[in-house]
Amino acid sequence: MAEHRAMNHARAMLASAGLALLIALAIAGCNREAVGDYPAANETNGLPAISLTDQHGNSVSLASLKGKPVLVDFIYTSCASTCPRLTAKMVEVARELGPELGEKATIISITLDPEHDSPAELAKYAKVQGADERGWLFLTGPPAQIDQVLALYKLRRDRESDGSVTHSVSAFLLGPDGRQMRQYNALDVSAKSVAADVNAVLSKG
Repeated sequence: MAEHRAMNHARAMLASAGLALLIALAIAGCNREAVGDYPAANETNGLPAISLTDQHGNSVSLASLKGKPVLVDFIYTSCASTCPRLTAKMVEVARELGPELGEKATIISITLDPEHDSPAELAKYAKVQGADERGWLFLTGPPAQIDQVLALYKLRRDRESDGSVTHSVSAFLLGPDGRQMRQYNALDVSAKSVAADVNAVLSKG
């Protein structure tokens, strides 16, 4: 009888521990989402064979960036509000990554205003923002190609009457195969969390 009670007690303890683990995992997931860190919602290839031009005037096929984790965001150089904040967050991520950036990971910032953002303008923006890092590409191209890339991320750009561009502040972590692994609200997410996600991808080889 005592042995039966002990077994029942052990089962109850295991059940309680399992429930506590599930609750903890759920809370952890909610906490991540509360700070702008979300599971990927889109499995489309984010690095297709589309060629854009970087801040140095070089042609870059997005598909050529596969093989490493890639962080993607969207900015434009005349943006005076959210874009500098978004880029500042990515600068923090770059610092967290240290030498891994360039060697084992890449950041790409794609302009939302290709009509005005030439490679020279992007290079100037990168320097002013402290974002002229090895392994960080600022990309422009024909408007139709930029819109094609945005559509892959289920995003769009809307030109306002004053010339500004309404846009999302999302950033995306792509795996070595070019598919999304995480999505971020780049203004809210912690740079340490993003860098940790990149390093988790790298640790998997």
